[in-house]
Amino acid sequence: MPRRKTSLKSNRVNKRKHTRNVKVKLQLKKAVKKFQELLDKKNSAEAKTFIAKVFSQLDKAAKKNIIHPATANRKKSRLMLRLGKSA
Repeated sequence: MPRRKTSLKSNRVNKRKHTRNVKVKLQLKKAVKKFQELLDKKNSAEAKTFIAKVFSQLDKAAKKNIIHPATANRKKSRLMLRLGKSA
């Protein structure tokens, strides 16, 4: 257990950031999963509109350093490939 006030505060801040990061990552996973389901149902028109939301979430997470920017770019690339194959 930390003794200094700064250590106690940093623990509180880290806990807040961790909960935010987990929440954002779960939202990302749900969005990608929903996109995959749209592709599986052969609903490519709706998937094309939904991919913009997924890209936005990936970019925001990368901007806030929740995920690495290269990871966001790689996921976007792979999602676009899947969309292209389904259409």
